[in-house]
Amino acid sequence: MKYIGAHVSAQGGLDKSVLRAHQLNATAFSLFLNNPLRWNHPPLTKNIINDFRKNCKIYCYSPLQILPHSSFLINLGHPNQEMNKKSCYAFIHEINCCYKLGLTMINIHPGSYLYKITEKKCLEIISNSINFVLSKTRKIVIVLENTAGQGSNLGYCFEHFAFIINKIEDKSRIGICLDICHLFASGYQLNDFSAFQETFKKFNAVIGLQYLCGIHINDSKGRCNSRLDRHHNLGYGKIKKHVFSQIVQITEFQNIPIILETKDTKMWKNEIFWLKQQSLLCQRSIFKQ
Repeated sequence: MKYIGAHVSAQGGLDKSVLRAHQLNATAFSLFLNNPLRWNHPPLTKNIINDFRKNCKIYCYSPLQILPHSSFLINLGHPNQEMNKKSCYAFIHEINCCYKLGLTMINIHPGSYLYKITEKKCLEIISNSINFVLSKTRKIVIVLENTAGQGSNLGYCFEHFAFIINKIEDKSRIGICLDICHLFASGYQLNDFSAFQETFKKFNAVIGLQYLCGIHINDSKGRCNSRLDRHHNLGYGKIKKHVFSQIVQITEFQNIPIILETKDTKMWKNEIFWLKQQSLLCQRSIFKQ
């Protein structure tokens, strides 16, 4: 089944995010568990946990359909030891929140070297940070999101993730979320079908399709290889609209959340409807063309 939805607000309570997803007719959703621009967060109360779980049950959202997003402040590749430690413990807190809420995974950007160390050294720090975080938590899968390559952010090429995954001790708790805007902006061409096909074949060859846990389905304001992280609504950016149709028709992308993070939230309901309709038109394997 194709799970299609959007990153909804949790304003007023985490349980409200479930209701907002339902109102969009979404079959998947993402949310921030805490304020993404603050370090300190209040603990989850029993009422918050119970209300969230209750709404998930009422509106039929399983953990497979929910991909929460971590704080923007966390940098698992931070070159400063104290800031890296702070990031790790903030992430541990978020993972523990996921566990209490009955979720199974959490999305995070890999990290940034801040122009102070080499990319390779930063990738090593990210890998060590993830191993440390995994050793202090249980069950939740850490889902790394590719970046547009803006600034000093790593994760703009498949090889970065292959390097990290190779060093992870418990590979059952690591995964990848592909952001389509970031993929395009970082230099992976998608508008031509043969290039589209080669991009996902390369993902499988370099990383492995078994690690794909989610997709952020966004258009891009920037051109291919612009390194510009600017999302746009489907069909309004530089990625041709048929690309998004192709994505939701790929049989290998079953049972993972496909999440909109597009600019105009008022368009989400129509975008979700359109994506659902497109997913029904044709089912094709990206590897059997």
